[in-house]
Amino acid sequence: MLRKLLPREVSFFEFFEGLADRIEQICASFRKVAAGELGAAEGAAVAKDIEHAADAITHECVEELHLTFITPIDRSDILALVIHMDDIVDLVEAASVRIELYGIEDRRSEALELAEMLVEASGVIKSTVHELRKLGRTPGIPALCREIHSIENRADITYRTAIACLFRDHSQEPVYIMKWKEILELLEQATDQCEDVADIVQGILIEAS
Repeated sequence: MLRKLLPREVSFFEFFEGLADRIEQICASFRKVAAGELGAAEGAAVAKDIEHAADAITHECVEELHLTFITPIDRSDILALVIHMDDIVDLVEAASVRIELYGIEDRRSEALELAEMLVEASGVIKSTVHELRKLGRTPGIPALCREIHSIENRADITYRTAIACLFRDHSQEPVYIMKWKEILELLEQATDQCEDVADIVQGILIEAS
C-alpha cells in the first residue's frame, strides 16, 4: 500500500504518443496493402507486429495506472483513451489479416479511400495527443478534433457507397461479397474509434479548463 501512495514519475503522455505512433504505422501499412503496393501476407505480418507492440504499450499503461496514486488527468480518461487507441490498431490489423486469410487478390477503390482516410486521421490523432501535454494551454485541440470528426463523416459516406456498390454487383459470388463487406466494416469501425478518441480528448480538455 505504501508503495502505491509514494509519488511515481510516470509519463502517461508517452503511452498516448506511443500508441499514436502505432496507429500511424498500421494505417500506413494497410494503405499500401489496399493500394496493391504491399502483398497480403507481408501486410498481415507487419500488422500483427504493430498490433503486438500496441498491446504491450496498453498493458504497461494499465499496470502503471494501478500503481500510480496521482495522475495528470482523470484515471478513467487515461484508461478510455488507451483502450480506444488500441482498438483502432486492432481493427486495422483485423482488416489486414482478413485480406490474407480470405485469399483476396483484387483491390477495391473504396477500401483504398477508407485506408487513406485512416492515414489522414492517424496523423491528426498523433498531433492531438502531443497537444495533450500542454493541458490548459491547448488552443489547437478543438480544431484537430473537428478535423477527425470531419474525416469520420466522410468515411461513413464512403462506407455506405461501398456497401451499396458491393451488393449491386450481381456478377460477384455471395462469398466474395461477404468477405469484402466484413473488411469494409472493420475499416469503418476503425474510423468510428478515431472519432471516439477525439471525443475523449475533448472531454479531457473540458475537465482541465
